[in-house]
Amino acid sequence: MQKSTTGKSTIGEIVAADFRTATVFENHGIDFCCGGRVALETTCAEKGLELATILSELEAVDNEPADRSQNYSSWALPFLIDYIVNTHHAYLKENDEQIAAYTRKIADVHGGHHPEVIQISAIFDKIAADMTIHLIEEEDVFFPAVKRVKAARIAGLTANANDLETIRASLLTLHREHDAIGDAIHTIRNLSQDYTIPGDVCNTFVVTYKKLKEFEDDLHKHVHLENNILFQKAAEM
Repeated sequence: MQKSTTGKSTIGEIVAADFRTATVFENHGIDFCCGGRVALETTCAEKGLELATILSELEAVDNEPADRSQNYSSWALPFLIDYIVNTHHAYLKENDEQIAAYTRKIADVHGGHHPEVIQISAIFDKIAADMTIHLIEEEDVFFPAVKRVKAARIAGLTANANDLETIRASLLTLHREHDAIGDAIHTIRNLSQDYTIPGDVCNTFVVTYKKLKEFEDDLHKHVHLENNILFQKAAEM
């Protein structure tokens, strides 16, 4: 925990300063990606958690040896962008359609006895479709504009006005889309009762819930890196 961390610090600021603190928030069911703009004391009050306890757990994390490879906030913007594309965007492109197919299959087979999976399938189909458009916006429009502005600043040149406007407009859109996708995956988690496997289902059902949990875990880190680090730095430019 950074010495400046208090109840007034936002969840996003805390995790951006040290990604290891994400474990503390995950253990208490605290959203550190889409909910990263909320102050720690506000989140604790909403969830009935003791602020002093959370601060103590964050301090314990800070006392552990740090892994410099996870100091994402210190990375140069172009490097961070490439990492997001090559790690998290690649994961989505490789897995979205497969997970969507799994959810449709278990909805067909088990929807009669487990109607929640019909809702889960419909929600994930929309997530997959929305993410396809979202990734295109980031990779073809937003990320290139950020890289061009950053390169201009490093060279001591005036950034292109169109690029600055693109960044401003994209940030508004991308934040809204992150919130919507975050709400959708939280709904899936609630419908599945935290991905609890019923006793009367097939192996495909088990694999589907495991893949959905994996998707959520990846999404949390992905959105954190963008909302709490990349987007913040892009806005400052």
